[in-house]
Amino acid sequence: METVYIAGGCLWGVQHFFKSLPGVLATEAGRANGGTASLAGEYDGYAECVKVDFDETVCSVTDLTAHLFEIIDPYSINKQGADVGKKYRTGIYSTCARHLEEAKAFIRQREDRERIAVEVLPLTNYVRSAEEHQDRLERHPEDYSYCHIPLDVMNRYRAVH
Repeated sequence: METVYIAGGCLWGVQHFFKSLPGVLATEAGRANGGTASLAGEYDGYAECVKVDFDETVCSVTDLTAHLFEIIDPYSINKQGADVGKKYRTGIYSTCARHLEEAKAFIRQREDRERIAVEVLPLTNYVRSAEEHQDRLERHPEDYSYCHIPLDVMNRYRAVH
């Protein structure tokens, strides 16, 4: 099992989407690269993210990065849909240098690489989000209206497996 941390704006939709992908074993809503280990207090620089545990024999970091690009505007800085602020920036984070190089290689091969605003950085801190944010759209499907991901894209892989 391998793990990467994926930021794509509001984590509710990102978790719902990534949870449905072939090869993804588990997901968890959280915060990447903030300055504290706490959920309390002032904003500490984190990006809303989803911890993605995956089977590398089924999907790769390249695959996961390509899937991220299905659900984001890769040129947008600190904004996805109606969600605005640094915590909604996009990124791929990992403690594994190989994962980061694979994500960077995906971006480098794109013709629009100079315009892409997706961070690819080492994970320096991760905090699990509060329980109310875990699998939020499965428990509260009515909250889908808050998400920036179109419903057909959000559920694109649900019927596949």
